[in-house]
Amino acid sequence: KSSMKKAFFSNSGAEANECAIKTARKYSHDLYGNERYFIVTLKNSFHGRTITTLSATGQDMFHKDFGPFTNGFIHVDKDDFTSMEEHIKSNKVCAVMLELIQGEGGVIPLDIDFVKKTEKACKDNDVLLIIDEIQTGIGRTGAFYSYQKYEVNPDIVTSAKGLGGGLPIAAALFNEKTENVLDYGSHGSTFGGNPVCCAGAINIVKRINNKLLSDIIEKEKKIREMLEGAKGIESVSGMGLMLAVKTKKDAKEIVAKCMANGVLYLTAKDRIRMLPPLDIKKKSMEKAIRILKEACK
Repeated sequence: KSSMKKAFFSNSGAEANECAIKTARKYSHDLYGNERYFIVTLKNSFHGRTITTLSATGQDMFHKDFGPFTNGFIHVDKDDFTSMEEHIKSNKVCAVMLELIQGEGGVIPLDIDFVKKTEKACKDNDVLLIIDEIQTGIGRTGAFYSYQKYEVNPDIVTSAKGLGGGLPIAAALFNEKTENVLDYGSHGSTFGGNPVCCAGAINIVKRINNKLLSDIIEKEKKIREMLEGAKGIESVSGMGLMLAVKTKKDAKEIVAKCMANGVLYLTAKDRIRMLPPLDIKKKSMEKAIRILKEACK
């Protein structure tokens, strides 16, 4: 269901991203020496809550009180390819790490042209492309991984959240360029790949079939139709069943009203974030949207 060749299992998205970062640095160290270790991420990104993945994260709100941070990360503006290309060509960068939809940043999809240009620049300069699919992966966007919708071929993909359906499991996935970078003893995880969580993940992955993915796309269309032109709603962003609504009223106030009426929404920046079960029933989905629309008035 992906083009990747090998997986390293761990327990959380942050751990998977740490594994990806270590792999990128070792790949560059083995081929080019010690000076080519910087990783470019985007402003408004989120990659985890460990010190190193916080360092990769491009949002100051998550940094407060936790410094000093790990050296070697550069944050550029979303869709600013000029700046991205300049860093990629600097001979100081080992990898670019992207969320194709910035989840904690407000459910903001990246521009496809920017992503494709970044992929080409990475390949031309032997810089690894890491796609963080922690929140977007396992069918959430209507494809097994969102990079398949963007039609790019990453060197490393990280996956968690939906992979375990509530069980603590994550994975860093490697292509033919990166599958043998980590050798025996260079990385590890005490509980990574444990049989209980892997059994759960196998069950989940088997259920992400073409019918379910098609249903997710149809559900997105229905949600957008129901929200179009609704009072108090300014815009809808996202992809598949990873959506966010920008509202005229305060998002936290609306979420509280929905909670009082039995529907749990989350906020992401100034937006209301929706990540319903992939197999949500039509009746439940429509009820949840009606309650949201009423709260937005």
